[in-house]
Amino acid sequence: MDFCSSKKPSRRAMIAGTVGAIAMPAVLQAEDQISVERSISAFVTHDWQDHFDRIGRGIIISDTNSRVLQHWTKDGEMRIYPTSVPLTDDLTKRGYTSVVEKRKNPGWAPTPSMRERNPEWPAYVQGGDPSNPLGTRALYLSWQYYRIHGTHDTRKIGRRSSNGCIGLYNEHIEEVFGRTLVGTQVKLI
Repeated sequence: MDFCSSKKPSRRAMIAGTVGAIAMPAVLQAEDQISVERSISAFVTHDWQDHFDRIGRGIIISDTNSRVLQHWTKDGEMRIYPTSVPLTDDLTKRGYTSVVEKRKNPGWAPTPSMRERNPEWPAYVQGGDPSNPLGTRALYLSWQYYRIHGTHDTRKIGRRSSNGCIGLYNEHIEEVFGRTLVGTQVKLI
């Protein structure tokens, strides 16, 4: 319709415009509903009591299927974080372990099997380097080579993208790091 002309709009155009104006809120509401439904996470939360006898120094449960980490402090406060998980099941270790060390700006060296798969990778990357896959903080587990750590590559979170470790956004691992004590119980499921 040309609004600049002096021609009067037709009755059909007026009815179509009125129906469109009335229906628009419903269409926008439906679009919003679709957007909300797509944003709802499908992860399952766990009760620590289903996995441990006591809370002790704290508990971390990382669910590799739903890609979420739950962290309970020794006081019982729980928070949930999205994670990256291992690329394949054969890289995934499941079971009980614990936090044995904490490091700020950890250095990183690929494991022997990583070097075998990716010989072009560097032998070592200094902590604080943006190309360091461990990000700004790392919780070292009692299993050799396994960590819960940050990442500078935020595209990895919510995906199967690691070589065995559990990755979090740097701001999330910094929060978990500050609230986690050495000796915290960990279970990967």
